[in-house]
Amino acid sequence: MQGSTAFIDSAKVMAKGQVTIPADVRKALGVGEGDRVSFVVDGNNVRLVNAAVFAMQMLQKELGGEAQKIGITSDEDADKLIKEIRDDGSSDESID
Repeated sequence: MQGSTAFIDSAKVMAKGQVTIPADVRKALGVGEGDRVSFVVDGNNVRLVNAAVFAMQMLQKELGGEAQKIGITSDEDADKLIKEIRDDGSSDESID
């Protein structure tokens, strides 16, 4: 959840399994109409999370430490590597 304020809210499960996410929960997650959410099930507990944020967190977890292994220790290092890759890619194209 964004921020440090914890709260409890509830919703009713409808006939087709649908639940309306309360406005304060949507605001806390930073989601709106058309956004996707993920349900993270851990035993008897379920967390509702912003799907985009959750996907990025999982990617960061999977790649944890890989950047440091190749010498990327800052945003500037990452930007430099991206620029080098882009520059290399454009030099491969030849003009006839």
